[in-house]
Amino acid sequence: MPRPVESGHRYVPGLDGLRAVAVLCVIAFHLNVRWAQGGLLGVGVFFTLSGYLITDLLLSHWDRYGNLGLGTFWLRRARRLLPALFLMLIVVGIWVALFDASQLAQVRRQVVSASLYFANWSTIATHGSYFARFAAPLPLDHLWSLSIEEQFYLVWPWLLLLLLWLSRSRRLLALLTLAGAAGSAVVMGHLYHRGYDPTRAYEGTDTRAFGLLIGAALAMVWPTRISRSSLRRSVHSPALLDLAGVAGLIVILVLVWRTSSLSPFIYPRGMILLSLATAAMVAAVVNPSSMLGEVLGSRPLRWIGVRSYGIYLWQWPLIVLWGRQHTGVDWPRAALQVAATMVVAGLSWRYVEEPIRQGALGRLWRRSGSGAAVARARRRAFALSGTVAGAVALVVAGLAGALPALSAGHTAPEEIAHLPPRLTGPRMVAAPVIARPTKRALPPPTRTSCRAVVYIGDSTSEGETSSDYIPNPRKRLGAQLARVGVNTFYPEISGARSIIETFEGNPNAATVAQNHISAGYHGCWILALGTNDVDNATTSPIGLRPRIDHMMGVIHGQPVLWIDAITLLSSGPYSEAGMQQWNQQLLSACQRYRNMRVYDWAAHAQRKWFIPDGIHYYSPGYVARSHDIAKGLVRAFPQNRPPSSDCLVH
Repeated sequence: MPRPVESGHRYVPGLDGLRAVAVLCVIAFHLNVRWAQGGLLGVGVFFTLSGYLITDLLLSHWDRYGNLGLGTFWLRRARRLLPALFLMLIVVGIWVALFDASQLAQVRRQVVSASLYFANWSTIATHGSYFARFAAPLPLDHLWSLSIEEQFYLVWPWLLLLLLWLSRSRRLLALLTLAGAAGSAVVMGHLYHRGYDPTRAYEGTDTRAFGLLIGAALAMVWPTRISRSSLRRSVHSPALLDLAGVAGLIVILVLVWRTSSLSPFIYPRGMILLSLATAAMVAAVVNPSSMLGEVLGSRPLRWIGVRSYGIYLWQWPLIVLWGRQHTGVDWPRAALQVAATMVVAGLSWRYVEEPIRQGALGRLWRRSGSGAAVARARRRAFALSGTVAGAVALVVAGLAGALPALSAGHTAPEEIAHLPPRLTGPRMVAAPVIARPTKRALPPPTRTSCRAVVYIGDSTSEGETSSDYIPNPRKRLGAQLARVGVNTFYPEISGARSIIETFEGNPNAATVAQNHISAGYHGCWILALGTNDVDNATTSPIGLRPRIDHMMGVIHGQPVLWIDAITLLSSGPYSEAGMQQWNQQLLSACQRYRNMRVYDWAAHAQRKWFIPDGIHYYSPGYVARSHDIAKGLVRAFPQNRPPSSDCLVH
């Protein structure tokens, strides 16, 4: 809460301290600090504080002038919010176009939706997820919360005006506002389902409105302009307010410490508790004699709080584009990222946010029209206009793909801290089987009995059918399968695909299979799944074995070749240890299903084929994988011979 531009409004330093607490919690969450797994709740603190401050500002104007001053209000909101946002969008857009072109399409969508403040609904409409994401994080994922706040700034003044027409009693207004907050919380509780992705409940404007409305209700009965005499009449002792505020701070910190983004408790009970705790802190801090306000208003916290908007804007892009740990904290790098965030946010505040907030653009425009300094002012205006126009043109060209991409930018979900030993030999131990005796050895088969194949895979298979990775069409997966006798090939490959969960509107693997079955398909199946299931199973009640059983139940007896999984990661949700657990489950399932075989790709994968993320491959890896999978299909289901007697084929 920087010092108000308009006279007559009280500056409360402690509220800037509260902003600092909130933004530091968010940064700790984004850096994967272990004791801040609930740090995303810092956004909820911002919501309640924003609801309070905006309503307090509007009601103050109503009390002084008999209207809400909406034109002035929205102009000042635009001055405060848009310049820093557009600066960040321009920088990130150009950076991605030049150095991270693999994410250009997604970032283009995010820039448009963030500029028009519907980023949260764009994510929801495309079935995006904060919580079961396999793909690398995007640098503008965090702007959903700013969209909710801007939507509030646009809609809430009209609703408040309606309430003021209905009643002048501030207590009645507060009760009606709290009724709206209760309705929003009910919607969140209704839309949240344990074990399912909570993005809709987490990012919906309707489901998060209660945090803003609780703050708004507080502003109606406890404004910032409260006097000491009013305070003495309202409470028995100001110390009680400080006690409530300290209790609120403790509640917030405990929630940040003991919950996580997937804790069922926070949808909505934890977030309601968070909003009430924030309201208690605000009520205490606006007390003119608050000791808590003195502490939170200390210079370091106040410095961070004043710049919290810029800090929030820049912290996530810097973390993502610099390189983010998926789990754990690289403390030296984290310290540099935080320092860079503070420096960039400080520069943004000094040279962009504060001057424009104080009307610098308007003054420059007025000077360019009259007086002795006309020529100099006009030169400045033209230079500024040219710079802005050039930057906008550059980012538009970049997002359109017109700039030369200096790097494809395969952003890793985590760094490879320690690579496992060289991959040699089988990755799984096959179950003992009794081979049928033969009178003489037969030559190895060269063709498969499978005439039609549905291939369902995730992003680890995308390069097998891509001309970008495999320019020679004869080396791509379809041609390799045709080489061994497959006449009909149905590739069903989608990034982040899982058997159960969906991602960005794409159907899950079980749905894809069911659609083929319903259309009358009968043939063979190749399933290159599991990488995402290992990750999703860590936050889902559905374990590894039920996922495999579900998929086999959908296919129901048709020949299936599963491709086992491998990564080079030593930790995190995509670690090689998790992949080996999945592979063991595949082998166990193979003993239960006579129509199932497992191809041991993990035994053939070479370290040099992996790109730096330790999960995906360079072109030689995709070429080898396509060839080897076709070879594995032949060995699993050879032509004119019974299926392989071994569950595990090489």
